[in-house]
Amino acid sequence: MTRRSVILGTGHYLPERVVENSWFEERLDTTDEWIRSRSGIERRHFAAEGQTTSDLAIRAAKAALEKSGLNVNQLDGIVLATSTPDFTFPAVATMVQAGLGMTRGFAFDVQAVCAGFVFALANADAMIRAGQADRVLVVGAETFSRIMDWTDRSTCVLFGDGAGAVVLEAQEGQGDSNDRGILASDLNSDGQYRELLYVDGGVSSTGTAGQLRMQGNLVFRHAVDKLSKTANTVLGRAGLSASDVDWLVPHQANARIITGTAQKMGLPMDKVVLTVADHGNTSAASIPLALSVADSQGRFKPGDLVLTEAIGGGLSWGSVALRW
Repeated sequence: MTRRSVILGTGHYLPERVVENSWFEERLDTTDEWIRSRSGIERRHFAAEGQTTSDLAIRAAKAALEKSGLNVNQLDGIVLATSTPDFTFPAVATMVQAGLGMTRGFAFDVQAVCAGFVFALANADAMIRAGQADRVLVVGAETFSRIMDWTDRSTCVLFGDGAGAVVLEAQEGQGDSNDRGILASDLNSDGQYRELLYVDGGVSSTGTAGQLRMQGNLVFRHAVDKLSKTANTVLGRAGLSASDVDWLVPHQANARIITGTAQKMGLPMDKVVLTVADHGNTSAASIPLALSVADSQGRFKPGDLVLTEAIGGGLSWGSVALRW
């Protein structure tokens, strides 16, 4: 028998403020048509004044717990992915822990920017497989609106705020690709590409949070190639191929990247979960947000093979193959 990390429940939360593309038309030399044609984004959510990443994460975590049928005392730990923490320290995960009323177990953050949730999911899965935990809450949460340069029309129109979460539970499987739960993961980073996507601030460099900087064309070029490769790698590790995939749930960065990756893998778009039009790029929150939205719509069926993949600053990229 093999210990598998099975998703018991999903949840998400989006701030109340919805920002349409027209909002940018009034402030920048841009148009709704320009934004849609280059990104597929129509609107996004921005956190309210005083609303923090931990606030969003707690709401998503509560929704996932409710869906899972568990209470907080049954959790062994929390792994949270974010690049926009409330404070330099402590970890946002500890604030979620306190907000849920959880006083046992572990809580820590993972920082891999847009690939953060994939990294967090892989870490939680490894702990469950090793027997260090039986139930882990995995969260992706961001308030990217706090690090935007509102004069840079090439970046500030792309990002939004939000949070998503899943509850993982250890269950016994046969050790083959028919098992429910996480079947395989693939994680990668290459620091030589740091200048392609970064925030120009930090505690030890400038003492300030800084603002997001991106070389969009180069990121796009790397994204399609690296995402399709990591997706095929993780499927191979699970003993599967692209033809076995029921649902691709990609990082919701850009509709053109998502389409290009699906085409390179030979997947039809009716197998792809798309939320980028309504949420924009919510970085580490985008995959759990998309999982939760699709789950709430009843799109996933027991036994479906779900493939997730993401790329972010670092560059860091990776994928997870799981059976629903």
